[in-house]
Amino acid sequence: MNNASLLVVEDEPKIARLMADYLTTHGFEVTTLDHGDHVLPWLVKQTPNLILLDLMLPGKDGLTLCREIRQQWPHVAIIMVTAKVEEVDRLLGLELGADDYICKPFSPREVVARVKAVLRRSQAAVEAAPQATNNAPVTLNEDGWQALAKGHDLGLTAVEFQLLRVMMQAPGRIFSREQLMDHMYRDNRIVSERTVDSHIKKLRKKIHEALPEQEIIRSVYGVGYKYQPEG
Repeated sequence: MNNASLLVVEDEPKIARLMADYLTTHGFEVTTLDHGDHVLPWLVKQTPNLILLDLMLPGKDGLTLCREIRQQWPHVAIIMVTAKVEEVDRLLGLELGADDYICKPFSPREVVARVKAVLRRSQAAVEAAPQATNNAPVTLNEDGWQALAKGHDLGLTAVEFQLLRVMMQAPGRIFSREQLMDHMYRDNRIVSERTVDSHIKKLRKKIHEALPEQEIIRSVYGVGYKYQPEG
């Protein structure tokens, strides 16, 4: 996805410049910010395709920002940058639902590879989304990368959209957590099964808020999950 717009939020000038220079060289349009309090006002004026968000920032920290960005701009991809390896599960979904993470220290090549991978997954989700049907409880809007219930945007994150899309392509099929992880993360990283459970929990909560009378994502004890609308 060349010419994609990226926002780098990093308070260490050398790291921010290194990331910006390398990403610009690879065809991305890059803006940098060095203070957490400046991020939301900037996003009100323009929306990037992806945000590289450092965990430790002056002002609002990365965890707070990720949570607030997800509430207001749910379709913007977020890659968290952290030196705290123990935070990875939280960053990927247990609390925030970030799309990916990069651990410091990192190489510029890794940053570019991660950015391209997340953008590819985002684009693939749009292109592969099944066509909507008038009587379906939830429909996927390919152009807007939205999941709609009764015309209401569910505000899914990229990972949540990906999970829902995979299950909707095969109604009634039971997907194990491992299979769902394979669809979520193509780079064979090690992610705990509870991260998948966390994403599913958030996804089901958003659907339930729009469709309280229906349970369309069902748990199969000891096996996994399936998409099965009632009727």
